[in-house]
Amino acid sequence: MNDTPGWTSPGSAPSDDQDGSGVPRPAAPADANGSAPQWSKDRPPAGQWSPPTGQTPPPAHGQGQGQGWGWGAPPPNAHWGRPPAAKPGVIPLRPLGMGEILDGAVKTLRTYWRTVLAITVTVAVISQIADILAQRYLAPDVPAASPDATPAEALEQSLDAAQSSLIGLGPALLVTLMASLVSAALLTVVISRAVLGRPVSLGAAWQEARPRLLQLIGLTLLLAAMSSAIVMVGLLPGLLIGGAAGVALTLLGGLGALVAAVWLMIRFSLASPALMLERGGVIQSLKRSAKLVRGTWWRIFGITLLTQLLIFIFSMIIAIPFTIIGIAVDGDGFSDMLSGTSTTFGWPFLIITGIGGVITSAITYPISAGVTVLLYVDQRIRREALDLELARAAGISGYGPTPGTQTVGG
Repeated sequence: MNDTPGWTSPGSAPSDDQDGSGVPRPAAPADANGSAPQWSKDRPPAGQWSPPTGQTPPPAHGQGQGQGWGWGAPPPNAHWGRPPAAKPGVIPLRPLGMGEILDGAVKTLRTYWRTVLAITVTVAVISQIADILAQRYLAPDVPAASPDATPAEALEQSLDAAQSSLIGLGPALLVTLMASLVSAALLTVVISRAVLGRPVSLGAAWQEARPRLLQLIGLTLLLAAMSSAIVMVGLLPGLLIGGAAGVALTLLGGLGALVAAVWLMIRFSLASPALMLERGGVIQSLKRSAKLVRGTWWRIFGITLLTQLLIFIFSMIIAIPFTIIGIAVDGDGFSDMLSGTSTTFGWPFLIITGIGGVITSAITYPISAGVTVLLYVDQRIRREALDLELARAAGISGYGPTPGTQTVGG
């Protein structure tokens, strides 16, 4: 077993005669009559002990002083059941609840804040600079909508404006996408080490993530292309028909395409950590994600939706004050808003709101990445007993050979 973020090679769900670690369960020993004892699943049988040679067993309860207990009985208030799960890092090594996943992401940010913030602040600054420059020099002026336009014409004008904005902001979006991918790759390595309780430096995280960056870019572009194709298929019939019927069909097709795209994104939401930690190919990672998500789509959707909702609320809490300050400082833009004309904000507004964006991104990036990685870890714990491999990798006694004496997977 090695201690790299790959942990273990992909496996299948444990079978009935295994405990999830790949080792068959030992058969129960037979008693004096040749039959196996019928033990409870959670409580072992009472020990049939005999007193040491030359000593008398203590009196049973109610005899003598009334303070002892029989040799074969457990002591009072004994705790029967499974021992608490090992917790070498930010999460306990067992199936996780939604609160534990969110808490693990926050603990990673709090515990390894130097490495995490070095990654996220750098990425956020690069993204915000690209966004500010694009808004200042590349974003086209949005044409005013005609009040006499029909619904079809208004929809066409909106699509034209969106297309123009997308073309103008394309370079900034590309820079932001690349920076986000690098951030996600580095954070995946950091979080995978945080699960084992092992810190990792920025240089070590970069060394681990660099060989997978091209494949991660390919995976992200493939998912984006699949989502775009689904949306275009849903919108195209209504756009071709035109008129009132076309508008209705466009709205209906857009809604159906949105549902299909969301289903696809959740199904493949664990492909990125699978690619980084299992070191497989793009298609293999997509298949791994589909296998891990199968049967728990709604649970992963709910956790992802709640995470994004919390991130959105936090982003608004940070963004609104910076936006108000930016509007107040930028006199020209504020005057345009009061006069009702087309609003064009200058450098003060863009810089102030950009600072707010850096703060927001620096905190929300690791939370979002942490939830995704911990969802992947949780699904493998539930399906493949990954907790046993992680405990061995962390060097916890009682879980088999320590790292360095055995090699499993990548």
